[in-house]
Amino acid sequence: MVKRPDTEKQRRLRHKRVRGKISGTAACPRLCVYRSNLNIYAMLVDDVKGVTLASASSNSKDFTLNGGNKEGARAVGKAIGDKAKKLKIKQAVFDRGGYLYHGRVAELAEGARESGLDF
Repeated sequence: MVKRPDTEKQRRLRHKRVRGKISGTAACPRLCVYRSNLNIYAMLVDDVKGVTLASASSNSKDFTLNGGNKEGARAVGKAIGDKAKKLKIKQAVFDRGGYLYHGRVAELAEGARESGLDF
């Protein structure tokens, strides 16, 4: 019998290890990413106060693109970058959430950088 590795468990362990090393503040919040098969989500989190400052997702009502591809991920990145600009946030710490930095996660980061968010 072939036993497959539990990839979600491995991702959670990677995410926990990364979260031990990075933290967000009000001036430089943590930009955390979660992706599912159909959607992608991004949040700006202040870990000192424990609050979410802004969020964007491909699941919201005003979003028209598909969140399961790179174009949708870039659009979510631009949306979170625009919300950060409204909050006068220029820098953030990128938290890839245990995912590899390529594909949709990298496109979300590039979209946020296009909007003026620096990390």
